[in-house]
Amino acid sequence: MLVYPSSIDLSSRTLRYLSTQLRARRREIGMRWRGLPADRQALLALAHLRCGDTYTQLAAGFRIGVSTVYRSIHEVIDVLAALAPTLAEAMKTIRTKAFVILDGTLLPIDRIAADTPYYSGKNKRHGMNVQVLTDPFGRLLWASPALPGSVHDLTAARTHGIIGARATAELKCWADKAYQGAGHSVRVPFRGRRLKRWQRRHNSTHAKIRCLGEQSMATLKGWRLLRKLRCSTTRITAIVQAVLVLHHASA
Repeated sequence: MLVYPSSIDLSSRTLRYLSTQLRARRREIGMRWRGLPADRQALLALAHLRCGDTYTQLAAGFRIGVSTVYRSIHEVIDVLAALAPTLAEAMKTIRTKAFVILDGTLLPIDRIAADTPYYSGKNKRHGMNVQVLTDPFGRLLWASPALPGSVHDLTAARTHGIIGARATAELKCWADKAYQGAGHSVRVPFRGRRLKRWQRRHNSTHAKIRCLGEQSMATLKGWRLLRKLRCSTTRITAIVQAVLVLHHASA
């Protein structure tokens, strides 16, 4: 097997942050020995999350066994996921914003046609539904746990408590047509073909604001592992939370 060096488009600050968290974890559990030092384990996990490198590729590149790669990456994801903010914690930051942008995205997964709960009729593919909150400048604030792709965006937002938390905070929110019926303070575009001129102007202004939320989607998809997940669906929430923590650490 040929082995080649590769770069990771992340700052060294991200590596230092993750290495520090891993060292703290080792001291906490009293583990003195690992197959990899903390900084190498952090680099291994970043290569997997950011570049999407497979376990086999990483095993060859780091000259360790595939099982060691598997255990190391799972440990890193669990450590980071435990640091992810809950919606209640995120709302403390969100309340300081003029408004937020709510949107949903589908993370593609490797599933067969029989797995209907994960099939999104809107996107015509299998995946997991993740709800994202973005600030007025397009910065990613919070990402929800993952639900099967067949779940509608509005249902997912209500399931996670986003609609209720936003209403309690009396926070204005911009969203797309999928969130019709979420409440009067959730700004959605007008639907229909025969719209009045002022309604068309409203939709145009609304689209300019909401398109900033697409930056947060690009932020998530910048972690290439999320572009095609081949792991168990029970692990996807932890992966999303790990990516969120690393994104905030590198911002």
